[in-house]
Amino acid sequence: MSPRPYRLGRRKPAAQRTRARVLSAARALLTARAGTEPFSVDAVARRAGVARMTVYHQFGSRRGLLEALFDSFAAGGELPAHLAAAFQRPDPLESLADVVAAFARFWEAGRPWIRRVRALGVLDPDLGDAVEARNARRREVVRVLVERLAQRYGRPASKERTQAEELLYTLTSFETFDSLAGPNRKLPEVAAEVLFLARAAVGRPGES
Repeated sequence: MSPRPYRLGRRKPAAQRTRARVLSAARALLTARAGTEPFSVDAVARRAGVARMTVYHQFGSRRGLLEALFDSFAAGGELPAHLAAAFQRPDPLESLADVVAAFARFWEAGRPWIRRVRALGVLDPDLGDAVEARNARRREVVRVLVERLAQRYGRPASKERTQAEELLYTLTSFETFDSLAGPNRKLPEVAAEVLFLARAAVGRPGES
C-alpha cells in the first residue's frame, strides 16, 4: 500500500501549524511599537522562521496575508458567532442591540492593534484595502439590519434608509466607540450610548 495518503494526512496538521505561526508573527509585527521593522512578507517570514515562499504558498500575497490576519482577529474575538446569534433574534431591535454589543466587545479586545492598524492603513495601500474590505462586511450587516427594521416597523422609510445605513455604519465603527470611551473607559461601557444613538438613527421604531 502506498504511504502517500498517510503522509498527506500528517502534512495537513503541519501546514496548519505553520499557518498559525505565520499569523502569530504577522500579528506581532503589525502590533509592534512604532519605529520597528516595517510590515512585509520578508519580515513576517523571518519572525515566523519560515521561507518567504512558504508565506506566499499559504496566503498567496501580502494582501492575502493581511486579510487572513484580520479574519483570525475576528474569529478569535468570536465576532462572527456573536453576529450570527444577533440575527437569530426575531425582533430586529433586539438584533440591533446585540450587534452594537458584539462590536463593542470586539473593538475592545483589539483596541491597541486596531488603532495602530488604522493609522498605518492611511500610508499602506494594501493594509488600507484590507481594512476597507472588512468595513464592507460591517456595512452589509448594517444594511440587513435596516432592511429588517423597515420590514418590521415601517421605519426607516425607503427614502431614509440610505441615511440610516450610513449613520449606523458610522456608529458601529471603532472610531465612534473609541472616541466616546476616551482614555478612561472600556468600549463596552459606552455600548448603551451607541445603542441610544443607533435607535435614534432609525427613528426609534417600536417606541411611542
